[in-house]
Amino acid sequence: MPRLLPLLLCLAGLPLAAVDYVVLVSKETQADAGWAKVVARLQTEHRAEILTYQADVLECQAGLRQAQPRWVCWVARPVELGTKSAYAIHQLARDNDTDPFEDFQWGIITGRTAELALKLAAPVEPLTIRKVGASTAFASECVQSGYWFSEFKAGEVWVKNGTPLAVKGQGAADSTESIAKRLNEADTDCFITSGHASETQWEPGYRYRNGIFTHRDGVLVGKSLDGAVHEVRSPNPKVYLAVGNCLIGNVPKKADCMALAWLNTGGALQMLGYVEPTWYGYAGWGVLDYFVEQPGRFNVSEARLANHHALLWTLGEAKAGRLKANIRGLEFDQNVTVLYGDPKWSAKMAPGPLRWAETLVEGPAGEWTWTITPKAGGATFAPVDTNGSERGGRPLVAFLPRHAAGWEVVAGQEWKVVAADDFVLLPNPGAAWPAPARLVVRLRKR
Repeated sequence: MPRLLPLLLCLAGLPLAAVDYVVLVSKETQADAGWAKVVARLQTEHRAEILTYQADVLECQAGLRQAQPRWVCWVARPVELGTKSAYAIHQLARDNDTDPFEDFQWGIITGRTAELALKLAAPVEPLTIRKVGASTAFASECVQSGYWFSEFKAGEVWVKNGTPLAVKGQGAADSTESIAKRLNEADTDCFITSGHASETQWEPGYRYRNGIFTHRDGVLVGKSLDGAVHEVRSPNPKVYLAVGNCLIGNVPKKADCMALAWLNTGGALQMLGYVEPTWYGYAGWGVLDYFVEQPGRFNVSEARLANHHALLWTLGEAKAGRLKANIRGLEFDQNVTVLYGDPKWSAKMAPGPLRWAETLVEGPAGEWTWTITPKAGGATFAPVDTNGSERGGRPLVAFLPRHAAGWEVVAGQEWKVVAADDFVLLPNPGAAWPAPARLVVRLRKR
């Protein structure tokens, strides 16, 4: 095993220089030779600092405040996870400074075995998503090709292949075998799901009786209504976005569950999902507003964080009485999604149609200019697709170079812009708003 740099104990309170990437790992996990290889790969590939803890990952808060990283990866065995792990990582990200927003992109690397977890650590190649599959409708105009199986009507299948939009077709009344076949064809780069689910199964049919997907010894398995079994062995790298499923993101402290099966034979190198029963949906469904509907602008990790910035901004505005929103729903959703995989790995949609153009340019005096150019008239900031829950109306977000003291808005204040330590947010102007030729925001370091 390659020798690691000296480990920095979270409890020791030793000073850290500012770093881009930090790995969190328990001392027990780090002492395991197999899991130490996962940590070593991240350390080598990302020049990462390592923070270890004794009993609770929250012990690492002081070390993270010293390091001020842009990316944080928690390497954890399944027995160290469970529902509370999502609450913990969200808390660490929010409490890293005094503003209300999450302060770094984060992900959790885990697996049924250390060898499987190692596949998620610093994948060699980025992923360009050209084909999107789903069990629910999505904005087909934003993807190069794709398909979805209706969760509302048995046998209804939509396919985009050389057409401007997906075209409705007819498939088998029980979609289980067809979904497994699609995934096993090994050309689906992103898979999106909704519908009833738990840690142990997923039901593609929401309003009709259908087969299910479950797991067996780490293998993702479909079971049709006729009793036939269809193993999913999908070797190509992909991202799995369980934006509308209850509980499927939870790893309930054991080595067999849906999340670990997706990260194994499902081929997912990143996975987003809920660890609690979802009833509101902002934190899940909204990722599509940034990721799918702004193709090529954000990778998965950035889209998750942009949507979370939007959630926390909306929550703050609602509590202050400046915006009408479901405070209870937003408070619930701020803690209950999780991203598995290396947060620095880049999986992006292939470039596609954008309703507005953006540039972010550094000037000679260190000022940055964010220019937004509407391209669709009054529909520029309207939702592209409204399927799901709490869709549309998202503020615009751009990521800035990290500056711990924050950024000051020196032009564009009329748009009620918010600037934090590494991003700028512009409230959505609205669908019926008469768009000007462009919106310009200038920022400088505080």
